[in-house]
Amino acid sequence: MVISASLMADRKPERRVRNRLPVRVPVSIKFKQGAIEATGYTRDLSSSGVFLYTDSHIVEGSDLEMVLILPPELTQGEKRWVCCRASVVRVEDSIDGSDFGVAANIRSIDMLPEIMG
Repeated sequence: MVISASLMADRKPERRVRNRLPVRVPVSIKFKQGAIEATGYTRDLSSSGVFLYTDSHIVEGSDLEMVLILPPELTQGEKRWVCCRASVVRVEDSIDGSDFGVAANIRSIDMLPEIMG
């Protein structure tokens, strides 16, 4: 198979450090710039980045704090509640305007204690 140079030139270089897992989990989001809170769900995630959907408008460059459950594939076998600090690198409007796609680099992940009860 031959791929033309023009097709290869049109592709964006891959900037991800780690492969993303296609997983949909609920996310609670807090904007570091204020006391604004939002909810959403992930499209995919890794230990270094996340793409999520939310109905709240988030601005590129924003700092976020997110609480979510990481799947076993990212935690050595068990689902774990975590708090992530991240920076938004891209925001996309949905086709119907109902929500926004948000790509963010994760700077830190803190495991949260399990809640008994």
